[in-house]
Amino acid sequence: MKPFIKIVEKRVEDALKKCGYEDEVTLSVSSRPDLGQFQYNGVMGIAKRLRTNPIEIAKKLVEELNQDEYFTNVNMAGPGFINLSFNNEKLVEYVNLVKDNFDLLVDKKETKNVIVDYGGANAAKALHVGHMRSANIGEALKRLYRLVGHKVIGDVHLGDVGRQAGMVISELKLRHPDWIFFKDNYDGSNPKIDITPADLGEIYPCASNAAKENEERMEEVREITALIDKGYKPYVDLWKQIIEVSSEDIKQVYDILNCDFDLWEGEMDSYKYIDDTIKILNPYLYESEGALVMDVAKEDDKIEIPPLIVIKKDGSTIYATRDLATIYSRMERFSPDEICYVVDNRQGMYFKQVFRSSYKSGLVKESTELNFYGFGTMNGSDGKPFKTRDGGVMELRQLVSMVEDVTYTKLKETIVGDERRELSGKLAIAVLKYADLLPLRNTDYIFDVDKFSSLEGKTGPYILYTAVRINSIFSKLESKKDKYDIKGIYSDEELNIYLKLVELTKTIDAAFNEKTLSYICDYLFNLANLYNKFYSEHNILNEEDENKKETYLALSQLTYSVIEKLLNVLAIDMIDKM
Repeated sequence: MKPFIKIVEKRVEDALKKCGYEDEVTLSVSSRPDLGQFQYNGVMGIAKRLRTNPIEIAKKLVEELNQDEYFTNVNMAGPGFINLSFNNEKLVEYVNLVKDNFDLLVDKKETKNVIVDYGGANAAKALHVGHMRSANIGEALKRLYRLVGHKVIGDVHLGDVGRQAGMVISELKLRHPDWIFFKDNYDGSNPKIDITPADLGEIYPCASNAAKENEERMEEVREITALIDKGYKPYVDLWKQIIEVSSEDIKQVYDILNCDFDLWEGEMDSYKYIDDTIKILNPYLYESEGALVMDVAKEDDKIEIPPLIVIKKDGSTIYATRDLATIYSRMERFSPDEICYVVDNRQGMYFKQVFRSSYKSGLVKESTELNFYGFGTMNGSDGKPFKTRDGGVMELRQLVSMVEDVTYTKLKETIVGDERRELSGKLAIAVLKYADLLPLRNTDYIFDVDKFSSLEGKTGPYILYTAVRINSIFSKLESKKDKYDIKGIYSDEELNIYLKLVELTKTIDAAFNEKTLSYICDYLFNLANLYNKFYSEHNILNEEDENKKETYLALSQLTYSVIEKLLNVLAIDMIDKM
């Protein structure tokens, strides 16, 4: 069964056909609620195509729709704008079905195989604030893709190759020259090293600072990095151990953010595909200043698109080589219809080059979608990227802890001990995620912990508070049953909630089409507002009319379910008390 809004749009299309016209009908929320609940604004377009009078078309359509059992009070405003309201009985019938099947609110798409590449943490480094948006947006988009019917693989795609490897190993070589990995007679035994994530948190900055101040040290870092790239076993074996230690710590932070990856792979996993990838690219590569590059510019480009460097002049690989090999790997192993990358806006040009190289060389078919979904930055109150008080890069754990301290104080004093700490942790993630997903994906935003941890306004805690309020109603019932039915519509407050539920289909479509979760965040806020208004106007538990009471409980149950489903898309956990 189709979503209600799709059913009624189809009925308007059919009515148009009966009148002798064709249009793909889209209904929108009426700008004149006094005239109708929804409106259809396509008559002007039809009239323009046919060079006829829009009012004549509108009159015919209004007459036809007023005979349809799904509509009431169909009327015309202005030169052909059609206002209409829904039959309450049809609305109640549908909402009762939705209570048991949330998917009736979702316009399912034709199933595609999709890979979402997000996360992008660097091995041997602590996750910092800059990693949060990729994780939050990527996880939510992955869940949104699944909600509309696609099969999705989420890949963390670790940055486990590059200069940080040279940095860390150069420092370990200095501190532990006796390790077998640094001997000429390395026998491949690969003994386990004693190193912790905390050690790595100290080692990398130390090595980085030393390399910046000493050119000889930096040259050693470059040499070690190049040797790892070429497969020098002692360093590769050591580096893999470091990645393993680092990955466990990174996983813990992603778990805190409710990010779950189907593939825990990184750049190193692409190495075994590089030779095959280069064979495909080779006809399009040429030498430029010792490096192998590919032209990706097109005649109609409005800006200069430089060639993509594929192999450096020293014969080593770079990000592009490994990204292209990763694409090759994904095509061979998963045959995706789409691969999407959730990365900072500043990487837009780079991915344009990589995508064009992939299509031009035949690495992917033209029918395969390669999409870049960039995002803006999270800024502090000064409008600059969020920092620590002393101006340093803030670790993600530190940010979560800072917000958790604030949410801890928001909870009731009756919640104590471990339960209070657990709830404040979930509330902190709700604060961060809702704040991160509320703005349009491409925009920067200012994170104010006091504002976004408030129990009022567009915040995660406000949405959760509404759900807790609903939960508390059912906890007070003397006799409980699993399901309640909506018997009718007894007030405008109820009707407004049902109409908001009808809108959800379009909200999900907009979020999916534009790949931004802001529409769902806004929707949750508006639904919570409508429910809280309903709650303040009706004494649900003391309602004497049994039909009304059951309806109010069913409406509450349904609202809770929708909030829960949508928060799950945002990867925000529900809580049962605050």
